[in-house]
Amino acid sequence: MFKNFRFNFSYLLSLLLLGLCIWAIANELRAYNYQDILHSLASIPKRRLSWAIGLTILGYSVMAGYDILGFYYVDRTLSWNKIALTNFISSAFSNTIGFALLTGSAIRYRFYTGWGVPVVAIAQIIAFVNFTFWLGMLTLAGLIFLTNPLPIPTQLHLPFSTVRPLSFIFIFLLVIYLLGSIFIRQTLTIRGHVFRFPNFSLSVAQIAISSLDWVFAAAVLYVILPVNSSLSYPDFLGVYLLAMLAAVISNIPGGLGVFETVILLLLSSKISAAVILGSLLAYRGIYYFLPVLLAGGLLSIFELKYRKNI
Repeated sequence: MFKNFRFNFSYLLSLLLLGLCIWAIANELRAYNYQDILHSLASIPKRRLSWAIGLTILGYSVMAGYDILGFYYVDRTLSWNKIALTNFISSAFSNTIGFALLTGSAIRYRFYTGWGVPVVAIAQIIAFVNFTFWLGMLTLAGLIFLTNPLPIPTQLHLPFSTVRPLSFIFIFLLVIYLLGSIFIRQTLTIRGHVFRFPNFSLSVAQIAISSLDWVFAAAVLYVILPVNSSLSYPDFLGVYLLAMLAAVISNIPGGLGVFETVILLLLSSKISAAVILGSLLAYRGIYYFLPVLLAGGLLSIFELKYRKNI
């Protein structure tokens, strides 16, 4: 009963956040109509859209490093082509649908078990991959929030006015993790699954791969935004990271609404809100929906081949 209550509360909180985001977006766009947004979307130069597609390809290629490092972590081998295919499909679905621990994990389990990877090793790889995802956020946000403390929109109702306190927390957690990779050698057993700290070199590789992932993801949206704005990429990266942090915490699929709200609130003083929303629509289409359509096709082909081999 308590579990059901906790689930329902989480679901209601997500709906409340989504409602607040819709209100905030509508408030920012009250001076515009849908034709302004569609016009800004149509006016994005094809060259910048091509850049965004290229950066998306690079970003999803970098993501394969999550699973490759995961196999190093569990000391197992598998063809890099199979690892990259699994990572792409799981990443595309978890990025778009959300609930990465559910969607991405199910796909990894489906593929890796079919290729003979033990269930315990898959569980360790999944934990490793999901943890690595956050290391890049801690690193980039810790550094950028410290050197360029963005103001936090009052609509987020956080207990501080800038992101600088978050930078101290993130850097502290990152330092603890790196120290643990140097000094902690004993294993941790959870429900029969044995986990250990990655060594220092593997931890640095985790940080590098995850940071590149975040850098490319932010660059996809940055190249779509108007070139005549005074917004530098490092400044925009801080805005992007704060928006994504809010989106991931919200637990709304794909952070839909939450991400757009934070971007609008922080950039509308520099760029027209209609132009921002048009750019965000293009970003969603390129970085989320195109990959998930391709991933869906690849998953269907895999399942058809698997059924024929049964």
